[in-house]
Amino acid sequence: MEKIKDFIKKHLDFQIYQVTWIAFAVFLAIPFCLEYMPQKYGYENGLLESIQFGVLFVIFGMCFTAKVNRRFFKFCALILTIIMIREVNCGRTLFLKIPGTENSFYPWRDLKYGFLVHPIYGLYIAIIALYFIIKKHVITLWKLIKGVRLPFWNIAIACFAMLMGAIAEEATNDNFIFEEGFELLFYVCLAGIVYLYSRHDNFMLEVEE
Repeated sequence: MEKIKDFIKKHLDFQIYQVTWIAFAVFLAIPFCLEYMPQKYGYENGLLESIQFGVLFVIFGMCFTAKVNRRFFKFCALILTIIMIREVNCGRTLFLKIPGTENSFYPWRDLKYGFLVHPIYGLYIAIIALYFIIKKHVITLWKLIKGVRLPFWNIAIACFAMLMGAIAEEATNDNFIFEEGFELLFYVCLAGIVYLYSRHDNFMLEVEE
């Protein structure tokens, strides 16, 4: 029991920070969005997905301009580019909507040279994974984990958002607001976590790279 208490005292931070309040605000806004927001705002490249992309861009900027563990955070920025590409479905939904339809888009396989897109995307992921191994970022990550404090509320809300997003994909009968709302909540929590680890004195941990 004492070991558990010591672990909690050393590694868990229950303080509510400004970025945590932002996550709480998004969480509280979701029920109102479910009640009053038209489903079209949850469509591919609709309002909610556009906001998500904006949040991801902010996270990318924070990673790229981090003052501590710069190489590691720049690698995290590369990971963000994978997620950002996923958000636009490898470009599939950017400009190729099927005329006369709602939330329907031409697949790459119907376009000239479209079959090359996913292999290129897979190669890009493989290159980033190889970079992770070559630069030994796994060692840096382990050093960070050993000494890190965890922002409990940000992580708890992020995990809840992931769970609800998974449920939304399977059991909400194409309620796009439900799915995209909780996906947005997850990205907002992630932005808060990156901010704390890259800029807040309570969480910044300089690791020799």
